[in-house]
Amino acid sequence: MKTENIRKYGPFPGVGLPDRTWPDRTITSAPIWCSVDLRDGNQALPIPMSVEEKLEMFDLLVDIGFKQIEVGFPSASDTEFNFLRRLVEENRIPGDVQVQVLVQAREHLIRRTFEALAGVNRAIVHMYNSTSPLQRRVTFSDASRDDIKRIAVEGAAFVKELIPTVPDTDISLEYSPESFSDTEMDFALEVCEAVMDVWEPTPAKRVILNLPATVEWTTPNVHADQIEWFGRNVKDRESVIISLHTHNDRGTGVAATELGLLAGADRVEGTLFGNGERTGNLDIVTVALNMNSHGIETGLDFTELPRIREVYERTTRMSVPDRQPYSGELVFTAFSGSHQDAIKKGIDRRRKDVAAENGDKVAWGVPYLTIDPEDIGRSYEAIIRINSQSGKGGVAWILDREHGFDLPKTMHPLVGKQIYDLADSLGRELTPEEVRDAFFKYFANLSEPLHVLDYELDHHKVERGSVRCRADILMNGEKKHIEGLGNGPINAFVNALEEEGMKDFVLTDYRSHALHGGSSSDAAAYVQLKHDDGRLIWGAGVDPSIEMAGLKALVSAWNLLR
Repeated sequence: MKTENIRKYGPFPGVGLPDRTWPDRTITSAPIWCSVDLRDGNQALPIPMSVEEKLEMFDLLVDIGFKQIEVGFPSASDTEFNFLRRLVEENRIPGDVQVQVLVQAREHLIRRTFEALAGVNRAIVHMYNSTSPLQRRVTFSDASRDDIKRIAVEGAAFVKELIPTVPDTDISLEYSPESFSDTEMDFALEVCEAVMDVWEPTPAKRVILNLPATVEWTTPNVHADQIEWFGRNVKDRESVIISLHTHNDRGTGVAATELGLLAGADRVEGTLFGNGERTGNLDIVTVALNMNSHGIETGLDFTELPRIREVYERTTRMSVPDRQPYSGELVFTAFSGSHQDAIKKGIDRRRKDVAAENGDKVAWGVPYLTIDPEDIGRSYEAIIRINSQSGKGGVAWILDREHGFDLPKTMHPLVGKQIYDLADSLGRELTPEEVRDAFFKYFANLSEPLHVLDYELDHHKVERGSVRCRADILMNGEKKHIEGLGNGPINAFVNALEEEGMKDFVLTDYRSHALHGGSSSDAAAYVQLKHDDGRLIWGAGVDPSIEMAGLKALVSAWNLLR
């Protein structure tokens, strides 16, 4: 930003709380959660949800475990009004769920809101009016503090007056000094306490005072100071539920909420994946799963997070960014070679530890993964993906988890470099299938320049413990018959090559196993050869016969030395 433009901005004032206590606190329990997806989230959509889509979203929020759900602004439109009526008339609201309705502190809007509540068992009436000096000056044409407080008090009185009109509804009351984040602290407190004087809360019937960061003007620590200051100074604190409603203009909505909870807040309003006006509301998914990662029960169930994301994206027509914490497509994915290697080792170690304990009580501890992806419906298969930044561990992981190849550790660097060089040349990520195909192209079942056409073993007419191999081969297109005697199939073939003057190596390692992925009838083998000039190379073979797999691995390695 140009210097002349920067001069139009200034610092945001602090609260002046030198004895703040929130930095020394720890979050140990979950707050009361309230979803505002159907109001704050919905009003921010380019194409708002239809009634049918809102019904599906409501059912999803109930399934997740929300006990307080703001269903809309019934006085704002017939669509909002009719949605609440359908919830009531179709008996969709569980007995343990409170529906919350939002309304401005205006008499005709409050009246319409109470008409919408007929037949609701439990409801929160959430009244608000703007209080900040900027709003007073610009929106309300230089209204005074007394003018703004009068709006709040008169609205609160009318809400109280209408409560008897819905005698079968258990009404809880909520007030928001909208734009609390840039309202003078003493005035925010004054307005809230004036509303409390009208509603007369008790410890048994507490009032919700929602303190919204309607616009995120400053750093999260200042927000925490505001919340702690308010909690210390509000009268009759035991009769008050302090609620947070953070937005994300500075990209720190989650941090502001977490610090606000440290500062003494009791309740959180937010949306799935942070949907909301401008840069969005608080992402409740992130805050709740942050708590889960520290062993805190939240009452919200995100074990099927991919399904939740699918419903959200379909009904809102919004998309979850690939890097959205927990929810994004790539957040459990490692491309970096060092990350891949650490994750692979961590998960392998955990599986051994769990098996040793004969259960799943082993504490989570995998490098780069704060939680177990399987706990939220994500699979391990997508954790490691291959591009030009990947390394030996990542390629080995894909070949192991996706295709069943348990490569010898000393083979990892050779295979890893070859495959991520391929990704680099293509300039893109490789799919697991492309990784497998590249493994076969460069390392497995290679047949040029040496190709075995036919191969048989003879265990008779030889010394005890020995075998004779007979093979027809193609060498640079020329057919030959070779024979050799050895103490096993591989050794016999090596000696056959030596008889033909084709042995310029020493066999230094051999491994084999049944494939644990793909075809269960196949075996994989790996052979390391050391050339006379000192080069070491690995080759691989795959075949239903373990003997032929070993032979193909030997031939592959021999071909790679050419």
